[in-house]
Amino acid sequence: MSTPRGVEQSSTVRLAAGPSRIGLIVPSSNSTMETELPELFRRQSEATGHRYTFHSARAALKNVTPAELAAMVAKAADCATSVSDADVDVIAYACLVAVMAQGPGAHAGSEEIIAQAAEANGHPAAVTSSAGALVRTLQHLGARRVAMVTPYLPELTKTVSDYIEGAGITVQDVIGLSVADNLEVGRLDPLALPGIARRLNTEGVDAVVLSACVQMPSLAAVQTVEDALGVPVITAATATTFEILNALGHTPAMRGAGRLLAGDVRTGVPVPA
Repeated sequence: MSTPRGVEQSSTVRLAAGPSRIGLIVPSSNSTMETELPELFRRQSEATGHRYTFHSARAALKNVTPAELAAMVAKAADCATSVSDADVDVIAYACLVAVMAQGPGAHAGSEEIIAQAAEANGHPAAVTSSAGALVRTLQHLGARRVAMVTPYLPELTKTVSDYIEGAGITVQDVIGLSVADNLEVGRLDPLALPGIARRLNTEGVDAVVLSACVQMPSLAAVQTVEDALGVPVITAATATTFEILNALGHTPAMRGAGRLLAGDVRTGVPVPA
């Protein structure tokens, strides 16, 4: 096991306490997770003074299709081994639909595979996944009924909806944007999301998932949509951020990204897992 940072190694050498290290496993074509998460944690640093660094491993994915998603999942352990070489404190598996396409509850197995690979490499770390984080965060919010936006083709949009419903949460309405090319997903305009959200049937929902994809940009719209709707608005990225903070034992203190990351969530009755 590696020596924890900040612990004395000898009578003459001492390691600095340093920042928290966050490992990401992302699709090779990802262009959003590695921009939205650092911005979110910059806001956390601004509020708390604690620093964070990011370290990524990439798995091949160009088009969001079942075949390419399955191939990416198969590389999760190798990616975990690579990113754990940086002695990260937490690893986030950042491809929501790749995990959800494997069937209900698949995040638990994926997270275990990644944790085992990091431990076998001599660098154990806490592990989350965007798929698991989205479901668990909705449960944390006590959400029983949600509305959702995805960038996916209809088949994969249904996969995500079914996965969430498999966790005991009703998806009242969903809009899928039918974009297959993952680079094009990353080029979608987040400022279009408030208008898309207005088209959702949000009557009686407990939360809105504004982006059920870590590649679809959404951070610029989260606060605007939440202020307009008056219910918690989360995304795959903000849910993953929330779980990373929990794994590190840090209290959310971010501005402009919704009440979840402001540390101002009023939870309802938890939904059974």
